[in-house]
Amino acid sequence: MPTRITTPMLIVLVLYSCQAFSSQCSREEAFVIERPQEDLPTQETLREHVDFLADPAHPRGHDNLAGLERTAQYIADNLEASGGRVAVQTFVVLDQEYKNVRALFGPTSKERIVVGAHYDTAEGLPGADDNASGVAALLGIAEIFRQYPPLAEVELVGYSLEEPPYFRTEWMGSRKHVEALKTETVNVKVMISLEMLGYYTDSPDSQEFPLSLMKLLYPSKGNFIGVVGRFADFSISQRVCSGMASSGNLPVYRLNAPASLTGVDFSDHLNYWNADINAVMITDTAFYRNPNYHEPTDLPDTLDYERLREVTIQVYGAIEALTQRPEL
Repeated sequence: MPTRITTPMLIVLVLYSCQAFSSQCSREEAFVIERPQEDLPTQETLREHVDFLADPAHPRGHDNLAGLERTAQYIADNLEASGGRVAVQTFVVLDQEYKNVRALFGPTSKERIVVGAHYDTAEGLPGADDNASGVAALLGIAEIFRQYPPLAEVELVGYSLEEPPYFRTEWMGSRKHVEALKTETVNVKVMISLEMLGYYTDSPDSQEFPLSLMKLLYPSKGNFIGVVGRFADFSISQRVCSGMASSGNLPVYRLNAPASLTGVDFSDHLNYWNADINAVMITDTAFYRNPNYHEPTDLPDTLDYERLREVTIQVYGAIEALTQRPEL
């Protein structure tokens, strides 16, 4: 006779599955990266990036072409100043020209790690957290690469057109980037999407979740950073998670879940998954924490630059952890 699955049994099964694919990341001595503090980006530098990008006088919505061009040039200039081999990928949507800014670091290879962050905003909003914080971290990583080039080739990318009305369409900048990589016959080992990294709070019950059961597994305070992947990305997300936890003090939690779970595929990593490329998103969890998400109040003063600096260094640590293992 088949076993009847009751509601309590289902809850136990769901919790067991979540526990298997989610956890707080632990420090691993093999991934510990020690760098002199003077060689690392400062809070002030990251704040300068966010202030420039989130200037309300220069909106970055899909129809604010001057603001997007100004931003693309700023990203290109900073990546080049950090020693990146910069190239601009131009594509046309409805007779308008948009740009991805690409920069290669490390030894030249047909295999690489891609780290990207979108620089456009929804509806021309200031977008300090979404996603000036991700771009600031991207530029901070490039600054570290200037002193400590990666052991394997790493491509840092600033994408246009991640936000509506182009999200989930063929016109997303990250979709165009995937197409270019295929044309160039590049083997992407892993893609890391930097999506909202700057909002943290220690207030009780400040962290929300797509499933109430997740409250049993994750902190109730929005004071951690998340690494999000599919079940298929389990080993990659675990490596990224451990590399981050080994490189700083900000708590790092991992979630491997189906893309159908709301928010799991809400960024540029979606297009790499669709191309069968392992990818993870690093995020402060966006609208599950930040009340300023897609609001005019998403301004530079709302971000925590001490913890943004910490996560920038930790993402660099994750990249180092990924390049240390040739079997990746």
